[in-house]
Amino acid sequence: MSETGEEQSLFAAPVMAEQERMVEAILFATAEPVTVAELTARMPHGCDPAEALQLLRRRYEGRGVHLVRVGEGWAFRTAADLGYLMHKETVESRKLSRAAIETLAIIAYHQPCTRAEIEEIRGVAVSRGTVDQLLEMEWIRFGRRRMTPGRPVTFVVTESFLDHFGLESARDLPGLKELRAAGLLDNRPLPGALPGRGAEEEDEEEVVGQSELFED
Repeated sequence: MSETGEEQSLFAAPVMAEQERMVEAILFATAEPVTVAELTARMPHGCDPAEALQLLRRRYEGRGVHLVRVGEGWAFRTAADLGYLMHKETVESRKLSRAAIETLAIIAYHQPCTRAEIEEIRGVAVSRGTVDQLLEMEWIRFGRRRMTPGRPVTFVVTESFLDHFGLESARDLPGLKELRAAGLLDNRPLPGALPGRGAEEEDEEEVVGQSELFED
């Protein structure tokens, strides 16, 4: 073999089957979703992790775990129909104020949106505590500033929010019936149909639902 041929063989990308194994190993070893860019940075030069992901996704169809897309990242998750096997007897009461639930729903369905836009939809001022709570839960984050007077900051939902609810993107958000079934909305009127309320109601906390804990 010529010197040029030897150099090419030394730097040639692994065969696709080996690239699949690499992607599989990285995803299994990482708790958080991994992006294609992150896979590219970790794998040998010349690899095509995007193609390897698609092949791996098909390979896991019908298995106990699925390869799913979460926002811009990819992760292995338990098949939805087998979730009951991961059930623990412990039940956690997640305390969120109605203000927090409404604010989260508005951001999810109207993102990116500013505080003023949230308040316009809700018809009541949004307290700093409500936004801080959602930020601390890492279910929302700051988005780009609006190119309008004052350049107000916007809010968008995070990949943690999508991952928690098993969504690939915000386009997969459930309808009102599913939200109520999950305990994220009750049977009271939606924001916009509510009468005006005082700002003190923002700080009231109530148990709006229960979420079962699952093991990965």
